[in-house]
Amino acid sequence: MKPALLAAAAAALSAAMATAPRPATAQVIVGGTTYQVQGLAGVGRMPASLRDSFGETFGSISGLWADGSSWSRSGGTYTGTFLTTPDRGYNVAGTIDYAPRLNEIAVSFTPAAPGASGLSQNQIGLTLTGSTRLFESVAGGGTRLFSGLDPVPGGVTTGGARPATATLPELPQAFNGKLSLDAEGIVVLPDGSRLVSDEYGPSVYRFSAAGQFIGALPVAASVRPIRNGVTDYSSNNPAAGQPAPSPTNPSYGRANNQGFEGLSLSPDGRTLFVTLQSAARQDGAATGAAFRDHARLFTYDVSNLDNIRLTGEYVVKLPKFVQGSSTLVAAQSEIRAVSDTQLLILPRDSNGLGVGTQTSLLRRVDVVDIAAATNILGQTYEGQIAPGGVLNPAITPAVYREFLNINDNAELARFGLVNGVVSGLDNLSEKWEGLALLPALDPSAPNDYFLFVANDNDFITTNGFHAGGAYNGGFENDTMFLAWRVTIAPVPEPATALLMALGAAGLLLRRRG
Repeated sequence: MKPALLAAAAAALSAAMATAPRPATAQVIVGGTTYQVQGLAGVGRMPASLRDSFGETFGSISGLWADGSSWSRSGGTYTGTFLTTPDRGYNVAGTIDYAPRLNEIAVSFTPAAPGASGLSQNQIGLTLTGSTRLFESVAGGGTRLFSGLDPVPGGVTTGGARPATATLPELPQAFNGKLSLDAEGIVVLPDGSRLVSDEYGPSVYRFSAAGQFIGALPVAASVRPIRNGVTDYSSNNPAAGQPAPSPTNPSYGRANNQGFEGLSLSPDGRTLFVTLQSAARQDGAATGAAFRDHARLFTYDVSNLDNIRLTGEYVVKLPKFVQGSSTLVAAQSEIRAVSDTQLLILPRDSNGLGVGTQTSLLRRVDVVDIAAATNILGQTYEGQIAPGGVLNPAITPAVYREFLNINDNAELARFGLVNGVVSGLDNLSEKWEGLALLPALDPSAPNDYFLFVANDNDFITTNGFHAGGAYNGGFENDTMFLAWRVTIAPVPEPATALLMALGAAGLLLRRRG
């Protein structure tokens, strides 16, 4: 472009920017991709007292996977299918022998008009259509269900783990001989098998579509929990009558209840991502709550399902917040891959409906990019990357950028929701642990998506039933889904951006005329 023409174009662009209204939506650019929030488009609820096909209280959303092949649009309504994982069952007084399962939910979504207010919470229709319990085949015939029970302290020698075999890593085990699983993330592989991430191991299990155990992925030694010199998978949540571990926390590896919380598959289906909820014990968690921000993110090559390989280990520095006089880390609760290097991540505090301050201080969906991060897998310092919570200077962590504020009260209020306690509005619950990203199927906005965020209600209801017994959780904590419309698009090349700006400026001048 000639200099004179370039100067004229720049002047026109400057004039257009000065007079055009500023967008009210948030935007962030990460590694050549722009992320923009358009607004909250819908809300849906499932009653806390809902029972599944086994007659047990429906497990809420610890993991969420959207079946993209089922997603379609007819007029202004979208339909599709979600697959979800609950965690280990209602466990206020210790863990119980709840059978982990996968739940299928039919979705019917009619987005609200942008900017509309005074809305109900029914734009997202959610119907539980089936539940599949997870099990293993046993020698001599028959099957055995998995269990939400805390593993026995002491590891292999006490029956708290099954020894590794030629094809399987060491796996946590409950006192009744069942494999222990505190299910979090869920991914469906191209062959239809399911991967489920686990907090106990931490582990990644593989199941058939029918729920049968068919394998487990290798896991780095850096996150296996160590007590008294042995791998010990107890999370200090024993069942009634069972022993607690001593010491209560591991000295090394994942902290109690901070295992593989996030799980996602890249859009091309070749890279699996799995993330600790917060830092390992040796990387700051043992130092204090303010120092557990250096979480580990792992990558696996799943292009050959007969030979899934651990390929990467990266550092994600989680956000911090101040509550009262304490500095705390917002542990992450889910990830969703956008490319083979970029992910959405859901950090949150521990406040919400009936819990803590009831007003959340941090609850977001942010963006992570590992393209320029250090792969620490196999490095001499892999075992300890942040002694005392201070990251080794040889390590470059992932790029981390804030994106979507779930606690945006202006948006929540449009649907009768709020972050905090306000008369006439419904406070958001504490745990938000599900993320799904589906296209808006809008020809006029091909880079627009709906980002679904779902809560984990901890099975809280006044009319609950699990593992053969009734319980009363004290209040009704519904399962909830929020759907935000977002734009995720490549950043235009400079020449393209300039032409777009010139077009916008010309349109503005024509409107003035």
